[in-house]
This record gives sequence, structure tokens and C-alpha cells, in this order.
Amino acid sequence: MKFHSTANPEGAHLDFGAAVIQGLAPDKGLYFPNEIPKLPPAVWDAEQDLTPAEIGAAILKPFVGDDLSASKLRQILEETLSFPFPLVEVGEDTQRYALELFHGPTCAFKDVGARFLARCIPEFSDRKVTVLVATSGDTGSAVAQGFHNVPGVEVVLLYPSGRISKMQELQLTTVGDNVTALEVDGSFDDCQAMVKAAFLNGSLQAEKPLVSANSINIARWIPQSIYYALSVQMLGENITFSVPSGNYGNLAAGLLAYKMGLPVAGFIAATNANNVVPHYLSTGEFTPKPSVATISNAMDVGDPSNFIRLTRLFGDDRAAFNSMVQGFSLGDDATRQTIASTYKSTGYLLDPHAAIAYAALDALPVPAGTQGVFLGTAAPAKFGDVIAPVVGFEPEPAPQLAALTGRQGTSISIAATPEALEDYLRS
Repeated sequence: MKFHSTANPEGAHLDFGAAVIQGLAPDKGLYFPNEIPKLPPAVWDAEQDLTPAEIGAAILKPFVGDDLSASKLRQILEETLSFPFPLVEVGEDTQRYALELFHGPTCAFKDVGARFLARCIPEFSDRKVTVLVATSGDTGSAVAQGFHNVPGVEVVLLYPSGRISKMQELQLTTVGDNVTALEVDGSFDDCQAMVKAAFLNGSLQAEKPLVSANSINIARWIPQSIYYALSVQMLGENITFSVPSGNYGNLAAGLLAYKMGLPVAGFIAATNANNVVPHYLSTGEFTPKPSVATISNAMDVGDPSNFIRLTRLFGDDRAAFNSMVQGFSLGDDATRQTIASTYKSTGYLLDPHAAIAYAALDALPVPAGTQGVFLGTAAPAKFGDVIAPVVGFEPEPAPQLAALTGRQGTSISIAATPEALEDYLRS
């Protein structure tokens, strides 16, 4: 399989490994597969009783090609998918399910992509590299843990000052060793722009090879397709997926699985006040704008990188895109109300991101008889400062979060400019 830049499909075509190491194309485009393979129905069939690693291998092998042997790919996936992905019914006889993706090392869905990428890079490069990532909350901690003390890898995380939860900040700033956290005086969009500028800086790349760990990297993006296949294996075909969305890599992965043959009823792009994609779905106009700070901070993205992948998956045909995807956005007050009312009526505790996805399933028209699956992208305990005032108690943290209590993080403050990041990387 070859990959091309979304900015120039006729330009250079790279193998999987080369595209992973390069991360962002030199023309600022994202790498995108030259073709979308169709998988046999057996891959999605629950009666086949495939393991998560077997499902992942079926999805990823066409993209990886010969860059990873079948045995190496299987080994990487077994290590990557070594924690549970439970599907939990919310309420009785509701046909509403939470796909809990927060049982990994950092209690967030991004553990899968980060762990897969961390195991790929040593296979594709024998040079010392710097993994550079912008985070709106959960990406950074997943990358930090995935690459912690990986030989030949330095990790630099950029996060927006004051715009992530206290628990998320501790996860970024207490890892140490080969992981450095940069606290940026700006928004996530500023962090993302700084990272992209660094990747496109030829002289900097020559001096200090950089690798992307954001969802712009195909090794972060594509493995997320496995989530959707697991749900179909457990519940069957008639599912509408409601996906909490910020940079839209997770939704793009679900749509990639759909294009590969995943039987599914539809998708919802669920977000907060940063509603540029729902706006596009309703008007046909995609207008990036400065991000707005909300209580669902991982979705505080005003110019989502993966938007181009969303539309490209449908041949840039908005009508085709709209036929499969609905948009939904929810404000902070309504998000709090959803957390409170859902806990009161069902006993299920939602984090602020999952709350928006859950609300979308009730607010939007979905086909009769459809089972609604909303993605639980982060453990509620990561947002105790938001949830506790709403439900009256602090969410019980998983052991990996409880271990952070009382620890002191370390970060470096920098300005929100490409020059400030370049100066740091060259220092």
C-alpha cells in the first residue's frame, strides 16, 4: 500500500513505514492511502470469534504491506491491545451502550494509537528521533507513556496553559526521563500550528529528526478503526456510533472502517462549542475559527487537521458525507445537565466528552431499532473538577491515576510561536 499527500495526490507516494516516520507531508498535507481495501464479511462477523489482535491485523495488514511481517504486526497488536474494551449498557432496555476506551495505561482512548506508534517507530528508523506532539489533554499522556524510556526516542509535548484538567496536566508533567512537557501560552490550535511548522522546517529536521505522534500520523490514526469493529463483533450490524470529536481522527478511523466494509447504520460527529464540522454538515461551509475553552477540553479544536480525511473518504462529496454522518454540538451547561441526569436515572457516570456523545443519540434522529454506541474516550476521574460539583462526589480514580495524587509536575513555559519551539528544540 502506498500513501499520498492530501494536498497533492499526484505527488510522491510513500510506503507505510516512510509515511509514519515523515508524519506530515512536506506540502503540509496529511498522508492518505491510495486505495481503501474492502475486507471480507468474516472480519466483522461475531460468529468468527476473532480476538482484538486478529481483527486489528486484518484491518491493518493491507496498509502496512511488507513493512511489517505478519508475525511482527501481530506481536505489536497483542501488546497494544492488552487491556479490555468493555461495552456497557447505560440504563435498562435502552439500546444505548458506552464503548469504554479508557482502561489502558493513561485512561484514554488514545492509548491504542500511541502504543501502536511507539512500537512501530523502532521498526522503521534506527536514528535517534524526537517525537513531537501537540495535545488538548489526552494525546500527550498516551504518547508520554507509550514512548517512556524507548531507546533512541526523545518526547516533547506541547499543551495549552490553563486549558487541560489538573489530572491531565499531572499525567503530562510527571513522566520525566526522556519526556519533556512544554506549557504553551496559547490554545491547542497554537500548539498544533507550532508542531506543524517544526515538521516543515527543513534545517531543523536535518539537525533534529522529528516524528509526529498526533493523529495526523497514519500509525496513530488507522489503528483506531479497531474500536468500531469490536463493537460490531459484540452487538451486530445495526449501530449508530456517536463519537466525541476534536481533531476528528477517531471519527475518521470509524469512517475508514466503514469504507473497508464495516456494516454500520451511521455516525454522529459530537462536539462542544467548537462546532466547525457540525457547521459544515449543515451549511456546506468549513470555516476554521479560534478555539473556545470548554469543560470538554480535549475537543477544544477550531481547525481540526483530520477534516480533510473525513471529506476525502467520501471523494470530497458533501452529500455522500452527509448521508452517513450527522453533526451535533452541546454547550457546557447542557453537558453538566447531561452528566447529572444520566447519573441520577441510570447510575452511569459520564465524563464531559462522553456526555456530549450520549446526548447526541437522544437529540438526533437515528434509524428505528438502531443500537446507539457512544465512545467513552476518557475516564471520568480525569475530570473530577468538572464532575464533582455536578454529582456531589469525586469519581473514583483508577490505580494509575490515583498514583499521581500528591505528585509535583515539571514543565517548561514557552510562547505560542514557532520560533519559541524551534529555539527550544535547538537548545
